[in-house]
Amino acid sequence: MISSVLVAGRGEIACRIFRTCRELGIRTVAVHSDADADALHTREAGTAVRLPGAAPAETYLRGDLIVKAALASGADAVHPGYGFLSENAGFARAVVAAGLIWIGPPPQAIEAMASKTRAKRLMGLAPLDPAEVTGADLPVLVKAAAGGGGRGMRIVRRLEDLDGALEGARTEAASAFGDGEVFVEPYLEHGRHVEVQILADTHGTVWALGTRDCSLQRRHQKVVEEAPAPGIGEGLAKELHALSVRAARSVSYVGAGTVEFLVADGRAHFLEMNTRLQVEHPVTEAVFGLDLVAEQIRVAEGHALASDPPRPHGHAVEARLYAEDPAHGWAPQTGTLHRLAVPAGVRLDTGYTDGDTIGVHYDAMLAKVVAHAPTRAEAIRRLAGALESAAIHGPATNRDLLVRSLRHEEFTAARMDTGFYDRHLDGLAGSAADPYAPLAAALADARGRSRSRFGGWRNVPSQPQVKRYEMAGEEHEVRYRHTREGLAADGVRVVHADAGLVVLEVGGVRRRFEVSRYGDQVHVNTVRLTALPRFPDAESQLAPGSLVAPMPGTVVKIADGLTEGATVRAGQGLIWLEAMKMQHQISAPATGILTALHAEQGRQVEPGTLLAVVQTP
Repeated sequence: MISSVLVAGRGEIACRIFRTCRELGIRTVAVHSDADADALHTREAGTAVRLPGAAPAETYLRGDLIVKAALASGADAVHPGYGFLSENAGFARAVVAAGLIWIGPPPQAIEAMASKTRAKRLMGLAPLDPAEVTGADLPVLVKAAAGGGGRGMRIVRRLEDLDGALEGARTEAASAFGDGEVFVEPYLEHGRHVEVQILADTHGTVWALGTRDCSLQRRHQKVVEEAPAPGIGEGLAKELHALSVRAARSVSYVGAGTVEFLVADGRAHFLEMNTRLQVEHPVTEAVFGLDLVAEQIRVAEGHALASDPPRPHGHAVEARLYAEDPAHGWAPQTGTLHRLAVPAGVRLDTGYTDGDTIGVHYDAMLAKVVAHAPTRAEAIRRLAGALESAAIHGPATNRDLLVRSLRHEEFTAARMDTGFYDRHLDGLAGSAADPYAPLAAALADARGRSRSRFGGWRNVPSQPQVKRYEMAGEEHEVRYRHTREGLAADGVRVVHADAGLVVLEVGGVRRRFEVSRYGDQVHVNTVRLTALPRFPDAESQLAPGSLVAPMPGTVVKIADGLTEGATVRAGQGLIWLEAMKMQHQISAPATGILTALHAEQGRQVEPGTLLAVVQTP
């Protein structure tokens, strides 16, 4: 029997595994980088072991250090979580060689399937040779052979872009997975991403646990997932189950895994097999009434599965909440997460708690929010409503995008595919706005700053007080006055105002505004505002054509031969930053002359750092 489990990961998956272990009476051990010394998963574990450093290559990708941590802490089993070394056969072998129990598939099964190129060949398929790609093959998808999560993937629509895409994918894959191998496969424009959760024991039983649809993706990384996959007929579902069981049996698979397909025109195209637990596993758990982590542990202890899996019930939908700005290239955001709270009735899996810092070293996912209901329509409505009313105070997130996506007619009618955001992003991105939010912020601030003035009155009418806020990318100026009756503003009646709550009556309708302020950042209900100085500082204004860092990160590349005085064309990639294990391209905003280049390869930059200036004629 397993008595103590070390989780070789971080964040929400480590917290989720610890929760199950506590329920089973199993002791828990966390490993943590210096950047994660105070992270939630570090605090929730019974024991924590430091991995010196911050970058993944120094910490969570160091299998030797993790095995030493397990032995030093007295753990007798290792769970790989997902990401990092979860699909590394060498790490699995090292764990077993150290006399520890590996809560995962056999190393040889990982080796056979963890490389997407080997997996395809095992299934009788072959990837394209990049050297043999022609214009007739386009579009194609450059893809990392190892790992997942959308890293190391690039769509190529023009042959002249292939070499750059291969180089970028190799660099990103090596950074995220320690393996820079990439391959090429045809890209299907309107396919749906459908997958099958499998669970296998050491006694020859393999469960195929329904289907999941994961078609809503950004940068080839899933954003919204659901089970079962809607609109998949019984015949195709049986085919997907049979192919998945075949893939598992072909490598004598044990434990939890996922077989992924692209479904187009009623046909299934095998993509890969993930030899680990997936981020989206909670929707399968909800529908089948299972704890997949508990099942993984039982399988690792040698227990047999029942001959048939439980029957599914209802529908579940999951949304991934990211600290990112979808309207600006999905740029990751950093800073303090002041508050994260969702209404009761939905499941929240997170690696953060109030007051935690969102850093630059790891993935930008804050949490997964999951709703389960008797029908798909009810599950979607429940999830959208929970997200819409959640308190998420801190850096910008994709919350508003998620709510709009869940309510989009293409999604509610189950007509989505992997090109959903290519078609609809412009109409879905952008932060929520409320015309009365700036006024509510100003009134709350006035009440909070000076209790003595609230309700004060002078014989000489006071001049209007002026406040400026940025909301949804636009500046808003609001005016209010101190009167004998209290605070007043044109067009509304101020029913109540204090530092945390403002009640306005607009056209005979009362509206409540809950206000929270953290420095210049103000949250009014679910609207995020930034308080601006009344008179902008002229020295802070940037010259036209200035390119600034949209996020904190490291300059990993500058375009070949790029020097001051060079002519650049609109859209040309000039500088590449790496943040949260993803590369982000900074492009020329217009055709012109590069008059300044401040970026240096290897330099750490903060948001707003001036990188270059492109002067247009």
